[in-house]
Amino acid sequence: MIPSEDSSARKKTIEEKLKQEEETLSFIKESLEKSDQLTNNMVSILSSFESRLMKLENSIIPVHKQTETLQRLQENVDRTLSCLDHVISYYHVATETERVIREGPSGRLEEYLGCIAKIQKAVEYFQDNNPDSPELNRVKSLFERGKESLDTEFRSLLQRYSKPVPPILILDLIGTEEEMESQEETVLEHLPEGILQDVIRISKWLVEYGRNQDFMNVYYQIRSSQLDRSIKGLKDHLRKNSSSSGITYSPAVQNKRKDTPTKKPAKRPGTIRKAQNLLKQYSQHGLDGKKGGSSLGVLEGHEQDSRGRYHGETVGEKHGPASGKEDALDLETDTYIYCISAFVRLAQSEYQLLMYIIPEHHQKKTFDSLIQETLDNLIQEGENIVSAAKKANARHDFTSVLSIFPILRHLKLTKPEFDKVLQGTAASTKNKLPNLITSIETTGAKALEDFADGIKNEQKETNVSKDGTVHEITSNAILFLQQLLEFQETAGAMLASQVLGNTYNIPIDPRETSSTASSYNSEFNRRLLSTYICKVLGNLQLKLTHRVKTYEDPALKAIFLHNNFNYILKSLEKSELLQLVSVTQKEPDETYRYHIEQQIQLYQRSWLKVTESLADRNMPVIQGAKLKDKERQIIKERFKSFNENLEELCKIQKSWAIPDKRQRERIRQVQKSIVLEAYGAFLQKYGTGVNFTKNPEKYIKYSVDQVGEMIEKLFDTSA
Repeated sequence: MIPSEDSSARKKTIEEKLKQEEETLSFIKESLEKSDQLTNNMVSILSSFESRLMKLENSIIPVHKQTETLQRLQENVDRTLSCLDHVISYYHVATETERVIREGPSGRLEEYLGCIAKIQKAVEYFQDNNPDSPELNRVKSLFERGKESLDTEFRSLLQRYSKPVPPILILDLIGTEEEMESQEETVLEHLPEGILQDVIRISKWLVEYGRNQDFMNVYYQIRSSQLDRSIKGLKDHLRKNSSSSGITYSPAVQNKRKDTPTKKPAKRPGTIRKAQNLLKQYSQHGLDGKKGGSSLGVLEGHEQDSRGRYHGETVGEKHGPASGKEDALDLETDTYIYCISAFVRLAQSEYQLLMYIIPEHHQKKTFDSLIQETLDNLIQEGENIVSAAKKANARHDFTSVLSIFPILRHLKLTKPEFDKVLQGTAASTKNKLPNLITSIETTGAKALEDFADGIKNEQKETNVSKDGTVHEITSNAILFLQQLLEFQETAGAMLASQVLGNTYNIPIDPRETSSTASSYNSEFNRRLLSTYICKVLGNLQLKLTHRVKTYEDPALKAIFLHNNFNYILKSLEKSELLQLVSVTQKEPDETYRYHIEQQIQLYQRSWLKVTESLADRNMPVIQGAKLKDKERQIIKERFKSFNENLEELCKIQKSWAIPDKRQRERIRQVQKSIVLEAYGAFLQKYGTGVNFTKNPEKYIKYSVDQVGEMIEKLFDTSA
């Protein structure tokens, strides 16, 4: 049956599978047994290895510990020997360094400092470990001796190599800003580089190890002496060269100096000498014919004759011996200006040097001490100049007072640099320059006020000249105002410094008021100066009006006022005075022209008695050739009166003076035109064809041309 075959086949298959599985299980079992055997063998091997390791460890560890102990003992021995060598070396320091310390650091500073370092370490060792050791006293003594030697070397190097700065280098140092822009800035070498490095090393050691500040006192004393000697050397140089080459340019005047260190500096006329020269020119009745110039010269077209004596005596007296005095004052002023600039530059240079040598926290104090003597001397010199200015002001010598103006201007220009240099110094040091500036401003402001009031209240009755020319008080006032032009800002600031008193009764904008003059702007200062000039001119006009009363002749009074007003007007026009006056006064030139014209008209009245002799009033009517005796007599008297009055006026007025050529010609021509027109008409009507006398030459003494020539000779003594 087919089904039974399938069943046996299936059974057979199953049996085969079971057999295979049994074989597999038998293989697995066999493998496991082998694995167990291998494991047991491995465990046995490891156990044996562990046992051997334990035995080895038990054998090696004692040996290692013993070796470690031996190494430690060796290290301790080496360290002990090293310490012994180190300690023993301290006992030999004194012997090894004594010779170097005894010979000093000169020329061997590096070696010397090395020895000092060894001694210092020895001192520290004995103090910490054996304070009772006699070696401590020995190394201490060496250390103190070494420190003293370093102090001595510090002083010696500074004294030996510190030299005053040569004057020519100072002049290069204070060159103008324009010059500095085009050239390299001059650098001062106060100490040679090698010496400077030695000084720096010594100072650092003294600060760090010497614990001694005495060297700072030594430093400022030596450097202070050199700073003072540098300034004095500059003074001597300027004074020495003033007689031969003239004083060098003034830092107060921004001129560019082009001379080299080997050349003599250019001469700059001083303020006072300039004023005296101008005053001498004024004695010639002069005004500069050039427009725009601030200085006055000879009045255009004026003859330099004997009439130029309106203040000639005063000039003559001052131009002799006094000129030397003014030169000395000029030299003193310009020298002081130089020294101020030199001090600022040298102080800056000294501070730069000091920064390398003195510890930072002592620099300001040391610098303050260093500059004190020189600064005090400069301030005292400034006070002396102020005192001299006060005395000059008391004598009404206002030209000498002008010496403080360039000084004040320069001090103000220099003050920002001054403040920068003195930054960090004591308040008393910082206040010295501001106090001097205040003193100068007060003195200058009082001098300005005294000058203005002096014109009005002057008690000295200076004689007016007989020729009616410009009065001394006018020329002096204009001279003083002209000199102020060079110092407009300075003079304005002087007035502003006193403005709280409202001396000039100026309405002040609250925004412009302040406790210090520096807060006033330039425009306000200019307005103050303008008001001041107006006050001077107003007082001058009042004084002239008073002085004119000395003259008895009304015409000469008119000529006198005309000359003075014209002189003032020309002075205003030919300088910046007119612009200054115009700031607070409307059209001042027109005002003076009006006064001048008024005086010309008053003068012309003196000729009325001449022209009235030629008037037709009360003259006979000529109807025929024959005149009555009465009519002839009237004509004779008229001609006689004309001749006498003409001769009298020409004789008197010929000696009068009108220095201004244009004004002189103008007055002559106007008067000539009036007189000749009247005389020509009168002569034609009554002198020609009218038989009023048998001797016409007795009455008709002058032709029209001759009368004109006579008038042309007015105001001319040489004619």
